[in-house]
Amino acid sequence: MAENFGINYDFNYKKGDVVWENKFILAYGLSKIKGDNRTAKTDDRVELNSLWGKKASGDWYYLMFFNFKSQMDTGFDKNMVKISRFFSPAYFQLGPGILWKKSNNLSVNFSPATLKLILVHNHFTDFGPSFGVLQGDSFRFEFGASITTYYKFNLMANVSIENRLNLYSNYLDSPQNVDIDYQMNVVMRINKYLTANIALQTIYDDNSVQAVQVREIFGLGVNYGF
Repeated sequence: MAENFGINYDFNYKKGDVVWENKFILAYGLSKIKGDNRTAKTDDRVELNSLWGKKASGDWYYLMFFNFKSQMDTGFDKNMVKISRFFSPAYFQLGPGILWKKSNNLSVNFSPATLKLILVHNHFTDFGPSFGVLQGDSFRFEFGASITTYYKFNLMANVSIENRLNLYSNYLDSPQNVDIDYQMNVVMRINKYLTANIALQTIYDDNSVQAVQVREIFGLGVNYGF
């Protein structure tokens, strides 16, 4: 048995040659296997993407962007050892750059001078590094380049696919090892109130885990727009 809850909300502003776009994502899910009293998290995300742009020419904008990612609940490994908790880890990115915005469904932003901060409670670094933060520390600072692409399209009637890809290279440590965060969300509208949803996320960050991490979720949901 599995239960999932999610909010995906956009709040945008545009006036003249200035745009301010924000996306807030909140997702949480639990699953329970028959015959096992334990529950496991299938999803746990808090994410805010904020982008301010001023038109330069045509589809090009000067850009300032901010990204925040964390989680709400405590995480455990397969041995039930606590490995994460609220705001630990927490990731921040901030930087200026340029934005190419063809439409609300297609855009690319590039920031060659991006600040990245990783926060983690020192409880998780007492005996070794955690999420890229060195043993005994509670934060890691990085400076590098970031590219984010967004593409949404309709595959067929009542089926939309949303794609978001973020690439980050840290100038200060192994810039050739690019961090990858790809998210795909497929929404199949059944009627005015019901949708089926497939979410896929693929992450690679060699400072955290030297392996590709994949998360897949399928669910049936109730829609409410406001």
